[in-house]
Amino acid sequence: MAQILDGKAVAARLRRDIAKDVDHLAGVAGFTPALAVVLVGNDPASQVYVRNKTRQTEETGMRSIEHRLPEETPEADLLSLVEELNADPQVSGILVQFPLPAHIDADKVVATIDPAKDVDGLTPFNAGQLVLGKPALAPCTPQGCVVLAKEALGADLTGRTVVVIGRSILVGKPAALLFLNENCTVTIAHSKTHDLPGLCRTADILVPAVGRPEMVRGDWVKPGATVIDVGINRIDAPEKGEGATRLVGDVAYAEAESVAGAITPVPGGVGPMTIALLLKNTVRAAASARGFDLSAASSA
Repeated sequence: MAQILDGKAVAARLRRDIAKDVDHLAGVAGFTPALAVVLVGNDPASQVYVRNKTRQTEETGMRSIEHRLPEETPEADLLSLVEELNADPQVSGILVQFPLPAHIDADKVVATIDPAKDVDGLTPFNAGQLVLGKPALAPCTPQGCVVLAKEALGADLTGRTVVVIGRSILVGKPAALLFLNENCTVTIAHSKTHDLPGLCRTADILVPAVGRPEMVRGDWVKPGATVIDVGINRIDAPEKGEGATRLVGDVAYAEAESVAGAITPVPGGVGPMTIALLLKNTVRAAASARGFDLSAASSA
């Protein structure tokens, strides 16, 4: 059976390291990083996510700043708030929670965020840095994919063959670029890919990120491959009772587990990594803003 890659445990370890970095910044630079999260509207999933971010931010010793705005907030007001956070020297990182109400242009909001505080790694500047192979603040979920792959295969991924299924700007494309920066050979697959199962079977590291429940079957997986399942889908679970649901990934887990060398569960795999890497980006941003070498401090 495959090694189960426990994202909760890896994320907890990351948060412990982040807390040490926060202590270093407080002691050497005299500054405590702060993450500002902006939530517009009452999306239930976003409410839960923001609560988790707030709790974990504070657990690492950082300050959490929340701005909860009503659904009908004008786009201009949101952009003005982002500009205020850009100008606030006490704010290290800015995250505007998606989805946004339909009347607000998400691209315009992202483009307004100061790239130095863009802890989601989505601004055009940070996306360009990633393409150039100079990532400063890279998207969090794709970073989590790389961390979990290293958990299974070791720190050096050089020469590994990676297939990323999905070409979104949130996960697919940045994940491919991050693995490329690790000297992997990377293919991005998508809905127009010919013989997708056959291509997947060439992968040492398979990263499905398409949002289609259990699309990747066990016979798509190369024996011994590492499967990093980014998908999180809620489906009906009649076996649990009328109206019940359950969460599944983009991979048919039971089938793939018997073939893969390592695999992430859903939930509990990639998901917990996202907030942990968000916090890590916040500390990086805080250190960079003050010209502080975090790696040197951590190794001291």
